[in-house]
Order: sequence, then C-alpha cells, then structure tokens
Amino acid sequence: MPDRITLPALQQMKRDRRKAVGVVIYDVQMALVVDRAGVDLVSVGDSVGVTMWGQRDALEVTLDQMRLVCRAVRLGVSRALLSCDMPYGPLQQGADAAVRAATLLAEDGADMVKLDAAAEYPDAVRAVVRAGIPVWAQFGDTPHGAARREPGVTVRDSEDQDAERFVAQAKLLEESGAALLDFTHSGPVAGPAVVAAVAIPVLGGLGGGPWLDGRIRSVANATGYVARALDDDADANRYANVARVALDAVRAYADDVRAERQIRGG
Repeated sequence: MPDRITLPALQQMKRDRRKAVGVVIYDVQMALVVDRAGVDLVSVGDSVGVTMWGQRDALEVTLDQMRLVCRAVRLGVSRALLSCDMPYGPLQQGADAAVRAATLLAEDGADMVKLDAAAEYPDAVRAVVRAGIPVWAQFGDTPHGAARREPGVTVRDSEDQDAERFVAQAKLLEESGAALLDFTHSGPVAGPAVVAAVAIPVLGGLGGGPWLDGRIRSVANATGYVARALDDDADANRYANVARVALDAVRAYADDVRAERQIRGG
C-alpha cells in the first residue's frame, strides 16, 4: 500500500502540480473501498443528513451525528487524509465553541476539520489551529454562509467577475492558519486566481473545475447510490448507477423467493 497521505504531502502535490483527489462518504464500507482506490482525501460531509437520513438540509445535522459518522469512516480509512465537517452551530457560537467541537471530532479520528463559511470566522479558524487541529477552510457560496444572509442575498460567483473578493478571502484564511481551502462554486475566473494567490491547496466540489488544485465529489452522487438515480437518463453525469444495480438485484431476489427457488448465498 502507498504511504499514508499527510498534509505536507498534499501541499507538495500543489507545488508539483499534481491534482488531489477527494471524496465525500459516510460509512465504513465505502471508506474501505475509496481508501483502496487510492484517493488522497476523505471527507465526512454534513450532507450525510440529507443523503442518508432524509433531513431537509445540511444545517440540521448535529455534532453528535457528525461524531458518529466520523468514527465509522475512521475505521475504514488507513491511507487517505481524513477530514470531518463541523456542523452548523459551534462555529457560529464563537471561537471557544468551535475549538470544543473540533477537539471532539479530532478525538473521533479526524485528521482535520472542515469549517464552512470560514472566511466569516477567521478568529475561530485561528483558535482551532492554535489548538493543534488542522483546518480545511470552506468559502465561496456555502450553506452555512447563506444561513446568515438576508433572504434574497447571495454570494456572487466568479461568473460575475468577483475574483478580487474571493482572493482576499483565500489569503485571509491562509494567514489565519488554514491548511487547505474548499472553494465552492469557484468558476473559471476566480478559481485560477485563488489557486495562484495562495500556497496551500485549493480543492472544490460544486461548481469547481480542473483549474483547481484538486476536486472533491460525493461518492453517493458520483456512483448513483441515491434513489433519484433510478430516474436518470442514460447520459446522466455519473460514473455508475448503483441504485439501478441494487433495484435489479432486489427484484431478482424477490423473484427467487416467490418462485420457491433457493436464494443466492443462502
């Protein structure tokens, strides 16, 4: 097995112009799979609430829920760097609350914590870093940031040529001690500008592109392990359709039971 990924190794990848591969997962079985696949970064996302538990949005996820999922994923990750999202709440409550939450996530196995809307809380970023816990700082168009804005007010992305503001936020986060950046909805204007402006790696998921230092993608969405994938067209933008495979398999199992045939494996 290749050497374990460390933060210095991930930062060296940026200097070497090698793209970092990140995935979002929620369980130990998929953790074992993606670690064997050789990804560089595994992120335990607060999207678990919507994807796995049917919550209305990621803002409903609690710290206890994130700790439970973080512990499960840790059991399956031995090579990749493991990040765990801090849920909505502790960061917004101030630096002390953020440090307490980050400490618990680190105790649950996180190599680093991801702070959403981090550019709005640079003091908390500094406090978590001073506590010895690396920070993956998210900025751009984020759910946590949107929760604090007035209705109808949105973060403009790079398509509006608003690169200067995002570059300033990225530099602020780097100066605050962040080890990585997660630039959501970066776009082809602000994305390259931010990558060039900071020495730390800049990854991105939604709205990102090859102009970043790496990408992060939900495995559930990428592989079609979601019920809505059953309604996807043949040309849907996924790497597989696990939901369709599972549906066909369960139907075949049901047919065997109803036809009084021996079921497979049992």
